[in-house]
Amino acid sequence: MNRVNILDLAHNAVAERGNDYGKPNENFERIAQMWSSYTNHPFKLEDVGIMMMLVKVARLMENPHHQDSWVDIAGYSAITAEAIAETANNLLPLEDQQSTDSNLQENRY
Repeated sequence: MNRVNILDLAHNAVAERGNDYGKPNENFERIAQMWSSYTNHPFKLEDVGIMMMLVKVARLMENPHHQDSWVDIAGYSAITAEAIAETANNLLPLEDQQSTDSNLQENRY
């Protein structure tokens, strides 16, 4: 299996699951709210995507040859990026985000 096969499989899985679960930003917001309520710790939609990928990474630590986990990570990466981009509160473009805050620049090193 090569990267094109993995991305093709991820594309198909994301399209299929989109029909079942709706828009990623709405689904991830719902999950974040439920996790926040359950743990009494605030979660954001991007946390959901990252944590779902970490579940897959943990599984890969047991068996790094399990192709389905690699496909799922690619899919979660894509839908997390889409969910972030579609969020109404997102004021910055997803690509090439760099802070121009002078305080951050001064504390860089």
